[in-house]
Amino acid sequence: MFFDNCTSPVLAETLDGYLRHRGDSASHIRDLSCGRHAADLDWMAYLAGTGDDWLVVTGDKRIQNNKAERAAFRQAGLKGFVLAAGYQKTPIHQQASFLIWRWPDIDGLLKNLRPPFLFEIPMHRQAGFRQFPV
Repeated sequence: MFFDNCTSPVLAETLDGYLRHRGDSASHIRDLSCGRHAADLDWMAYLAGTGDDWLVVTGDKRIQNNKAERAAFRQAGLKGFVLAAGYQKTPIHQQASFLIWRWPDIDGLLKNLRPPFLFEIPMHRQAGFRQFPV
């Protein structure tokens, strides 16, 4: 997983702890060589260049509105989840708990869909994911 600047490094570290037992990992942009202040187009190019299978987590749904970013996301073949606005007002431990709670749903999408795709994760445990165009 890749967490961008619109997310907390603590959230990435917490999810990393959960994902490690599955053989996966989570990284925050601050910990990657592209740098904490990399523009969206730069980190998308970086992720595409690694050859790894990345899942992007962001709090910035503007990616779907910016033509250049949508094109870069699509060309990089990325999979992504946008955290709904409610996450910004929620304490980190509850954000992490909620993402772990929804992990079976996230995992199901990862197994059943081919990239590129971008979904919004709502702050309701029973609500479905909303797909954004990429």
